[in-house]
Amino acid sequence: MEKEQENHTNFAGFILLGLSSSPEFQGLLFPIFLSMYLLTLLGNLLIILLICFNSNLFHAPMYFFLSHLSLADLGFSSNTVPKMLQILVSQTNSISYSGCLTQMYFFVVFCTTDNFLLASMAYDRYVAICRPLRYTIVMSYKRCLLLAAASWLLSFSQGLLYVFTLSKLSFCGSREIPHFFCDLHPLLKLSCSDTSSAETLLIIEGTATMLGPLLLILLSYIFIVATVLKVPSASGKYKTFSTCSAHLTAVALFYGTLIGTYIRPSSTYSGSRLRVASIFYTVVNPMLNPFIYSLRNSQMHEAMRRLLRVWSQRRRGVAEIILTQNQP
Repeated sequence: MEKEQENHTNFAGFILLGLSSSPEFQGLLFPIFLSMYLLTLLGNLLIILLICFNSNLFHAPMYFFLSHLSLADLGFSSNTVPKMLQILVSQTNSISYSGCLTQMYFFVVFCTTDNFLLASMAYDRYVAICRPLRYTIVMSYKRCLLLAAASWLLSFSQGLLYVFTLSKLSFCGSREIPHFFCDLHPLLKLSCSDTSSAETLLIIEGTATMLGPLLLILLSYIFIVATVLKVPSASGKYKTFSTCSAHLTAVALFYGTLIGTYIRPSSTYSGSRLRVASIFYTVVNPMLNPFIYSLRNSQMHEAMRRLLRVWSQRRRGVAEIILTQNQP
């Protein structure tokens, strides 16, 4: 036991192997992922800006949750992509033990927050379509605030559970993580401790946390479909269900990659498969979500036009002041 604790104390950190060991391939990947990350920052920040500076959108439950989802996606991507870009451009692939646990903590937090927020958005669509007369009462601003706060608080608590569990493990063998960030499966495989109890706890807790909101989403859409089928006209059915299309797309992208990756024992873990899947939910999904929710959304388009008009008017006002001051 003393030797195990000594190895744990003297452990220097980990080596992230990244996406590829080929310098030519890394040179090709860097501009691609940098562009995707910048699009993620721009798109999600724009969504947050449009919603927060438009009171009609901010007090609408769907857009209120969307602003929190964009914030979580910003954190989700920013927690992993900058380190990946650093590895690609500078070959600096070491990460300290505390830095690794911190990265995994925020990964769990933002991933779980996405999970709970998507469930809250599904519940909002259920109430709007199946209980329209009670919508303003059920989805009041206070209740939306409580749902968003609960999503964040539960996510922070789950992150602490993961970090506390992994901090009890010892790492005295290989330091190489075949990934571009500190993830649960490779860390469990590197540990020289008995990880069976930790793995069982985390898989049960993670499965419950993931499948619980997913079950709520599925139930919500079962009731939504049953209600939509009662609409007499085809155009009415299309119009009603079209309000859910963006959310359904986001749910399919998010859960499609996560369930296949994490709801299984670490003994079946494949480094290459995990890296590919991780690119989708850490890079691709956060980049696509702003486009999914805004491309066909007339309210977001109107908010964008309003913001551009305000910005244009301010620019003209500043230009007129400068011209007036420069006149003799």
